[in-house]
Amino acid sequence: MLTKSIKTRRRAPGKAAGRAPGTGGWIERKVGALRILEASALSRIPWLIHGFSTRPGGVSDLGGEKVLNLGFAEWDRKENVLENRRRFQSAVDADDMVLCGLSQIHSDVVHVFEAPPAAPCRGDASATNRPDLLLAVQTADCVPILLVDSRNRTVAAVHAGWRGTLGRIVTKTIGKMQMQFGTKPADLLAAIGPSIGGCCYEVGTELAAEFRSQFANAADWFDELRTGDEPNPLQWLKMSPPGHQPPPKNVLLDLRQANRAQLLEAGLLPRNISVSGLCTACRRDLFFSYREEAGTAGRLMSVIGFRARAFARKICRQASGDGR
Repeated sequence: MLTKSIKTRRRAPGKAAGRAPGTGGWIERKVGALRILEASALSRIPWLIHGFSTRPGGVSDLGGEKVLNLGFAEWDRKENVLENRRRFQSAVDADDMVLCGLSQIHSDVVHVFEAPPAAPCRGDASATNRPDLLLAVQTADCVPILLVDSRNRTVAAVHAGWRGTLGRIVTKTIGKMQMQFGTKPADLLAAIGPSIGGCCYEVGTELAAEFRSQFANAADWFDELRTGDEPNPLQWLKMSPPGHQPPPKNVLLDLRQANRAQLLEAGLLPRNISVSGLCTACRRDLFFSYREEAGTAGRLMSVIGFRARAFARKICRQASGDGR
């Protein structure tokens, strides 16, 4: 299958850049009509399976467009979602693996799986050192983060919205890996997948105030760290009575940069963190965006796992000329 590099579409002047800092490249694989994104650093691990889904190539109908919706929704049929998931797992070469999703609740709850769960667990991150489990998180603007400890053959998948980021969910996931599997942060590789960027993610000043109260470096993640407590000179110029001044303007938050900073603080090496610069709100041709599409947005899926015999399978595929 052909592979190629992908680039961020430029935003119109006047908006902050959508690229988050990071090292390492990203590639796009085409498998039939599907387009799968991979972090190059993770793709070089022979036994690892991972991938970030995109919008095209599914059987779900969204406004007359066939899309790869991987989340159950009122606007979509269950059988369509199941077929989309089958296609996606096949595209990442994980047909025979057990998909381990979560009932995501925008929390800091991390689960460790030693076997497939009987039902989706409530939480927003999972980790395992067992083969044949395909950890998964769903997003439609939030930040998906995949972690791999190649020394101990351990993986994790994290869903980080603003609540999870504020609750340091990626830091707590690494802590679980340290306690359960003996992971050393310096050995970890991390891939921060496509999400809404600092170019488009507007939040209220009250949220900026929350971040500032929790993180000393929060100013680095906002275009302008205003908390709403700043004096408003217009109130005095216009002689407006107290309580009648206009509400403070929203600010732009870069969740990818915030999570990258947490990875660094946890002990990951900068060269081991790959950050996608693709914005889900900018690139609605390639992704779903909850903010842009409201209740009719589909769901992307980010997955990671491994099989005990994955290396042998990969060698066989290369020998037969199949580059997947």
